[in-house]
Amino acid sequence: MKRIITTAALLSLIFTNAQQVKKDSANSKEIQGVTMTKKVFQKKADRMVFDVAASPIAKGTTGFDLLKETPMVSSTDNSTLKILGKNASVIYINGRKSNMDPEAVIEMLKNMPSENISKIEVITMPSSEFQVEGNQGIINIILKKKPTDGTNGNIRFEDNQGYYNNPSGSVTLNYRKDKLGISGSVNGGKYTQQQYYILSNGNKDFKQTSEGTVTGPRTYLGGYINIDYQINDNQNIGFSYNHRNRWGNDFRSNLYNETTKYNNGNPIVERTRTVNLTEDNNNNDSFNLNYELKTDDKGSKLSLSSSYLHFSKTEDNNSTTHLLDSNKNEVAVGLNFLQKTPLVIDNLGFQADYVQKLKNNYTLSFGGSYNTTKTDSDTYYENLVPPTGKDPNQSNHFIYKEKITGIYVTLEKSFGEKLSTKIGTRFENTNADGNVVDKNIGIERNNNNFLPYLSLNYNPNQNHNISYSFSSRVSRPAFWALNPAKVYLTATNYVQNNPFTKPEINYNNELMYMYKNSYFVTASYNYTSNASEQIPLHGVNQNGDNVLAYIRSNYGDRQEFGLTFGLQKQFFKEIWSANHTLTLGHNIYKGSVDSDPTDTQNLVTFEKNIIDKSADYYQFQLVNNIRLSAKKDWFFGANYFYLSPLQIEIGELKPIHGAEISLKKMMDNWTFNLQLRDVFGTNRNRIYGEDGSGNYNSVNQNPYNRQLVFTATYNFGNQKLQKVRKAEGANDDIKNRTGGN
Repeated sequence: MKRIITTAALLSLIFTNAQQVKKDSANSKEIQGVTMTKKVFQKKADRMVFDVAASPIAKGTTGFDLLKETPMVSSTDNSTLKILGKNASVIYINGRKSNMDPEAVIEMLKNMPSENISKIEVITMPSSEFQVEGNQGIINIILKKKPTDGTNGNIRFEDNQGYYNNPSGSVTLNYRKDKLGISGSVNGGKYTQQQYYILSNGNKDFKQTSEGTVTGPRTYLGGYINIDYQINDNQNIGFSYNHRNRWGNDFRSNLYNETTKYNNGNPIVERTRTVNLTEDNNNNDSFNLNYELKTDDKGSKLSLSSSYLHFSKTEDNNSTTHLLDSNKNEVAVGLNFLQKTPLVIDNLGFQADYVQKLKNNYTLSFGGSYNTTKTDSDTYYENLVPPTGKDPNQSNHFIYKEKITGIYVTLEKSFGEKLSTKIGTRFENTNADGNVVDKNIGIERNNNNFLPYLSLNYNPNQNHNISYSFSSRVSRPAFWALNPAKVYLTATNYVQNNPFTKPEINYNNELMYMYKNSYFVTASYNYTSNASEQIPLHGVNQNGDNVLAYIRSNYGDRQEFGLTFGLQKQFFKEIWSANHTLTLGHNIYKGSVDSDPTDTQNLVTFEKNIIDKSADYYQFQLVNNIRLSAKKDWFFGANYFYLSPLQIEIGELKPIHGAEISLKKMMDNWTFNLQLRDVFGTNRNRIYGEDGSGNYNSVNQNPYNRQLVFTATYNFGNQKLQKVRKAEGANDDIKNRTGGN
């Protein structure tokens, strides 16, 4: 049901250019009687480092909220994280990728106490050894470490009052004794999002509008356990298990639809109401076994990992379309169907990495990975009004098998303290086949990709830094997006996934200059071939009804230019922490889509959507934290973002802006935080687009984003306890493609 709101799926991928929230300083700090001098924000080799360990404003919040205040990281929807407003982010913990699907990772971060975090590293251009998709960047969270045995933990409670009241909470425990470390956490809660939609499309001959509410309740329960054992000074072995369950029993949309057709200039109006009721349940279980061997005292090491992932989803949608009279009274049932869209994903992965420290400041890294994945999507569609029974045209059983083999090598050289460089390449072979049982729909692929990487980092002195990076990546479609099933919003408005969607190939360039670790300028250029998106197509079905279908397709090429100016600095003896950015951008989209490749029976005749668009845009973000007391126990935060009109594949995204304020109080082991999000209720999304054939589509999405959030955190036990080592999973790149749906 979550994907029947086509625009929500689109917007979550597209318009997160909107907000970037951060903070920084590089001054002397006095905390608990100890004076330290730290560069809180600085450029190191291939990453930006945000040192938050000594900052009292990092206390009493969550890992997710802390990331929203990290330089170069942003979130506008409170459910995804972006780097430089564009690139999707992958979360690593202590240099190891988190062993969960993307949605579960966000929930983990929202329940992670910020007190556990020492540093945050932002890698905008990951090198060849990283398993990441396309334009994804990396956010590496480094936890605090102290060689102390004992037990500690924290209890956290949050109450989010929006349109509905949404409570959540978590308990985390850490234990260390000699060579054994164990950590575990349990978290749970519920969240119901309320949205109001106005969707319209048409041309000179007809107009169709859908308007109404969408209510999405979700309840979740999850947790993890990590075990790390130090065999000796040179060897470690670890095991981790993550579980997450999310369910929703009353996901509901209620839309009033009005279609106007013109006959010799005379309007003929048809009125209907579509009600969708959905029950869904997601389960995610992942296991990881890892081993690490230090081969010398210079930092050389061997890492081995094996992982298993099982993901399952059930989703049952009962959709009813009522015929209405001119007074909007129900007179009959026009359409009533039951659609079941289950999905099962099983993945087994292996990974090996070796780092060798050489003479003359050379570092050689090489390794490989292997992943085998099977997905099973048995979509069932049943008409509940005559002619009743299973509809074979709408039902399909899609089985997809994929094997990915990757090897890489990188060479890094440091020329003293001023200059460092890294060069590498990654080779990936993708062997895949998928077919719809008993239908003439299938794919076979055997693709090879060489993906080079280069970075240069130059520090002429302590005040200046210049860096350049180039990377190339493959971005594969999410598994759910390959299942050729329709997901309906109304009887004539739906999303069509596409097993023929090819992987995108991304080429990324970035040039950065930083002054005194407080000011930076970044210029970027990204080119994508085989660019894909859910492209709106207008057509007419066999009944003569006008249809709007969002069909996932490779439409052509995409180019993105960006110039970002940033400031991260503290003023007035650290009373005011300012983090401000301004981005100027230019996007180009070229291509076309003219058909539904899964429609083998020509059930709908579509008109071509010609995509030939380019436009300038700008955005700015203002993030401010003010210390209200000399004891550093009261803080006030005020953030604001603005995004100008932005051209995207399906049309123009209208301006977006929003504000957030917060008040924080720290008291012994307690921290209390009060936030008001979307103060003015302006964080909403509007899109208008034309396809070059006289057709238009419009989206007005009004989520209830104004929320009053109260958080209370209590820390207990030995807070100097060393955290359990996290290990990278061999199937980490696969988890990001489950979609958490």
